[in-house]
Amino acid sequence: MTHYLFFKLFLKTLPGLVLALFIFSNASSFANTNQSTIPTVKIGDVIWDQHEMTIGEVKRFAQKTQFKSVAEQKGGGLSYEVGFIKKPGWTWLTPYGVPAQDQEPAVHLNAIEAETICRFYGKRLPSDSEWTNAAYLEQRINPPPAFTKGQRYLYPNGLSAKGSHCLSGECGNYKGLAPDGALTRGTGHVLVATTQAGINGLFDMGGNVWEWTATELNGQRITRGASWWYGADQQKEANLATKTNDLAVVYIGFRCVQ
Repeated sequence: MTHYLFFKLFLKTLPGLVLALFIFSNASSFANTNQSTIPTVKIGDVIWDQHEMTIGEVKRFAQKTQFKSVAEQKGGGLSYEVGFIKKPGWTWLTPYGVPAQDQEPAVHLNAIEAETICRFYGKRLPSDSEWTNAAYLEQRINPPPAFTKGQRYLYPNGLSAKGSHCLSGECGNYKGLAPDGALTRGTGHVLVATTQAGINGLFDMGGNVWEWTATELNGQRITRGASWWYGADQQKEANLATKTNDLAVVYIGFRCVQ
């Protein structure tokens, strides 16, 4: 009789066991349902997003997760004028306080938020060493004529910062998307992948917006590449910056790897 009752109990719980096994065996496929539309480039063992994370991709993330950034919760992100200044209404959706295009780089997101968005797409932030090797060391087997395999360059765009988007005339002749009068310095970022591709076929590793990395230094997070707010010298490998993990500002974005 005991064996009979045990067998009945087993049959009763079997559907739940089967469902649990199904969920467990398919967990990886469920996790990979959020596919990024950003084109990728393989550099060594790492697959890189070819350009910065976009507003459009963050919109998709927000729609599925009900994400609301810290800058949104606080009523606006920061810009640098005489020190960091809170800018009401400036968020990743409206980087300069007005509606933005989906192909603009996503800014006003802190390092933790950037990591979360990368994870949503099955990716992560690059380490500082991964970032510098991808940005300055040409690794393509057959790079275009402007680049030589195995050469380490001064700028992410090669021997000079030409073709990138920065503050001075040392870079390309690009007009940023900030409305007239919105900024006290520079013209803001440009759409992703509209400047010249640089080392390893990546866009905007130099200029446009700073990029968060996964590496901390003295308790702060390393950012790389400089932005439209800075001159070309800040794009050099020797020049890194550090920011607190919770900083959400108009000239820092990110890109993901896997």
